[in-house]
Order: sequence, then structure tokens, then C-alpha cells
Amino acid sequence: MAANYLDIELRLLIDAIYQRYHYDFRDYALASLKRRLALATSRFGCSSLSQLQHRVLHDPAMFTQLLGYLTVPVSEMFRDPEYFRSIRRNVAPVLRTYPSLKVWIAGCSTGEEVYSVAILLREEKLLQRSLIYATDINAQSLQAASAGVYEASRIPGFTQNHRESGATDSLSEYYTAAYGRAVFDKGLRDHIVFADHSLATDSVFAEVQLVLCRNVLIYFNRELQDRAIGLFRDALCRRGFLCIGSKESIRFSAHASDFEDVDAEHRIFRKRDLP
Repeated sequence: MAANYLDIELRLLIDAIYQRYHYDFRDYALASLKRRLALATSRFGCSSLSQLQHRVLHDPAMFTQLLGYLTVPVSEMFRDPEYFRSIRRNVAPVLRTYPSLKVWIAGCSTGEEVYSVAILLREEKLLQRSLIYATDINAQSLQAASAGVYEASRIPGFTQNHRESGATDSLSEYYTAAYGRAVFDKGLRDHIVFADHSLATDSVFAEVQLVLCRNVLIYFNRELQDRAIGLFRDALCRRGFLCIGSKESIRFSAHASDFEDVDAEHRIFRKRDLP
């Protein structure tokens, strides 16, 4: 019975968040939500989800803090270097055929992947004609991403990933280090638009040649995964590319037939040229 009560409390909390703040987590995977909300309940000193709900409804600042638990803002630059090697090998040559490029990075978190893609595009001589849309639902994450500032202690790991991704330059060419932090080049940020966008409730906003949404779909249930993949399909131009996370799949999606494999191992797909 206790588990049933917990499920009821969880659904009431998620619905209350939607009604009060218009953030829609109703189609997120329940198992993941349970883990993250259990951690938040403990960190905020609440004895139950009901108590957490009461505090969140009456304190917008607390909801802002809770959003950090619900959206999992964790990333690193050039994460999974072989994936970026595959983009250089399989995607970049096609992108060179376009006179201008638009890229959508959905669920951009605190920006590590955004700057990784911008650097890759610069190294492939594509950044000057590119515009990157970096979207997320977490305003604090977007603010951090827009700043492009990371702890210097993370740079060695970023540097190794970058080197293993097939980089043609040194990562140090793209940031300035001072006072224990690394600030990434404004020249990269000039080609990036950071914006609030929800895959659960918002619609397509531009036609793009490339969509990257890595390690976001795993937090959605099947219905929301289908909605997101449908958005990506509609946003992509003819024969555009979709990149998702290594633990994610479009195989069982309602839109699976709209895509073909480019690199199945690294989850890179291309929109089919449908009649």
C-alpha cells in the first residue's frame, strides 16, 4: 500500500508543478522521477512528497532549486569522443554542402555539448556559416551555458576528450583560464542562441540540418519520446541528421520508419527522403 500512496503523492506533485509553474513532467519516466524526487525530499528536509509539494507551491525560489533535480544538469565536453569522431567522418562532409547551417541541441543543460559542437564546427571550417540553437527548460542551466565558464579542474578531462575526438586544434585555443576558471571564447558564443524550450509542450521553431539530443529521451516515457522524435523529424530539413544518446533508441518509436542508420553504434540517423 505504501508504494501506492507514494505513486499518488508523486503524480499530485508533478501535476501541481504543471498547474503552478507550467513545467510538464507528467510524461517523464516514473522510475527516474522517483529517484530524483527522493533525493530532493531528503536534501530539502521534507518528510514526504506531500510536504515537498506544499513548500514548492508556496515558494517559487524552492521550485527553481527543485528544477535542478528534475532536469539532471550533468554533462562534459566531448563526452564519448568516438561519437564526435563519427560526426566528423559521417556528418560534417554532408554539412559542407549547405550554404548555411542551423543546428538544434535539445536539452543543452549547462552547455558543455554546445561548446563541443561549436568547436567541432570551427575545426571543420563550418562555424562561420552556422547558427546553433541550444535549448533547455532549466533557466539556471541556460544562464550557466550562456556564460560559458567552467571550473579549471574540469579542463584536463575536457582536453583529453577533445584530443580523442579527432581534434585538429588544441582545446586551449578556445578558452582563457584565470582564477580557477576557464571562460570559453566569445567567438563561439556569437554563433549560439540559448533559449527556453520544452520537448513536452513546445513546437518546432526552425528548420535545421542537424539535431543533437543526447541522454534526454531516457528520462521520458514512450509517449513523450515519440513526441520529441516527431518534433526532431519535423524540424529537420530533407535528409537532415539526428543524433541521440548511446543508451537511447528510435527503433520502437512511431517515427522509426522516418529515419535510416548512419552510424547505429553511435546512434546517428538520417531523415529518409520520403515521398
